[in-house]
Amino acid sequence: MKKYLCGIDLGAGSLKVTIINAAGEVAGEAGAPVTTVVARPGWSEQDPGEWFAALCRAVPQALAAAGIGADEIAGVGVSAGAHIPVLTDEAGHVLRPAIMWNDQRSAAEAAALHARAGARIVEIGLNRVNPTWTLAMLAWLQNHEPEVMARVRRLYLAKDYLRFCLTGTWETDFSDAMGSLLAEDATRGWSAEICGLIGWDMARLPPIVEASSVVGGVLPAAAALCGLAAGTPVVCGANDTTVEFFGVGAVTPGMGGVKLATAGVLYLATQGPSVNPPISCYPHIMPGMYYTATGTNSCASAHRWLRDLMFAQGGFEEMDALAAGVRAGAEGLLFHPYLQGERSPYWDPLLRGDFIGLTISHGRAHFARALYEGIAFSIRDLLEAARGMGLGFGVIRLMGGGARSAAWRKIIADVTGLVVERTEAGDASFGAALMAGVGVGVFASPAQAVARCVRLLDVTAPDAGAHAMYDRLFGIYKDAQAGLVEVNHRLWDVGG
Repeated sequence: MKKYLCGIDLGAGSLKVTIINAAGEVAGEAGAPVTTVVARPGWSEQDPGEWFAALCRAVPQALAAAGIGADEIAGVGVSAGAHIPVLTDEAGHVLRPAIMWNDQRSAAEAAALHARAGARIVEIGLNRVNPTWTLAMLAWLQNHEPEVMARVRRLYLAKDYLRFCLTGTWETDFSDAMGSLLAEDATRGWSAEICGLIGWDMARLPPIVEASSVVGGVLPAAAALCGLAAGTPVVCGANDTTVEFFGVGAVTPGMGGVKLATAGVLYLATQGPSVNPPISCYPHIMPGMYYTATGTNSCASAHRWLRDLMFAQGGFEEMDALAAGVRAGAEGLLFHPYLQGERSPYWDPLLRGDFIGLTISHGRAHFARALYEGIAFSIRDLLEAARGMGLGFGVIRLMGGGARSAAWRKIIADVTGLVVERTEAGDASFGAALMAGVGVGVFASPAQAVARCVRLLDVTAPDAGAHAMYDRLFGIYKDAQAGLVEVNHRLWDVGG
């Protein structure tokens, strides 16, 4: 009996492969970088051909790390960022680079769609149109690249194109269909009404199947390139946030999640859809469940920025140790992490980051502590906005590279007042491997996959005294944010 499962996740900067056994233990991992091209300010594109090349580098390395042969893999699952369209012609050739989820070029098209049919789009697709969604990207392409659009015969979402390179098949799951903002929640199918808003031919949209459905096997030609065995079953998979939230065991309504990655993301599992635009709403892996997602722009990106600026020698380890040695509150030094403007809850691209309250007694350790606290305050800002819409949070499952920091975990618990849990594994590639296991029968259901494979690594409870102090400091953080909005905007006028 084949004992291992392979999960493949295409992230914003790299592709990761994780191999697990039937108990959910990680046997081997590997990654390969992918390149993002910024041809103009606000643009963000990748070459889909590079995705499969990265897969072909990472899979053999993961198999070697696990010490197993390709014939021991029972199934493969694939995930990638939501919203990202890959357009192909009659012959199956990719027509242009893939527009990434953080691309902002379609702001005018999004605004026009919202003005024309915003309420109806939310009613059908649960979400408000903005440049993140495929709908707005396609509208931009219709306006600016009509010659390309005339040649389109198939639309793939990112994980579906990567899987097509393995299996040659064309389909998507409901989470990615909803992430395109071209689908209808009520019917779990494509929406003729929304497609009609941009004149999109529905024949160019893939069939929708369950995320755990086996859609094909690895083709011999693909196997020869990537190191998997020909015929290995491949499941459809789902977008990265869906499988990642599932992979940390967030399968109970009211359970929250915080991802400390390039951006910081706050999730909440709900029973049935919770529609509160601009907070996003997606279908969960668990039947009948959904989850909400809202984010702050700069998280691990701000962490890396300060490391490179002040901690180039000692790296993250020194930064973490110094931050842990400073008292809560960083002796009055505050950080607003708006290094790339801000999404929720301000939706203001002109906001700027800052350290305020600086005195001659502050050193590098205080800057590290203030950065951790500032990002935690930004996450609390998301939390308070969600609570203001009636959403209630229980415990938080932590995800992303920042979760490895004990100091940061403690700060998040104390700032939010919530219990923070961390699992042994839980990134998107792990969740994709679990989906493969459901599809090939290693697990009887998604619930069994979580029960068998998701284990807590540690639990961090908030300290009542620290939380009370952070309550006061959060009020100052909010007042300073509001007070600096006009200053931020004037700085853009002067300095760009």
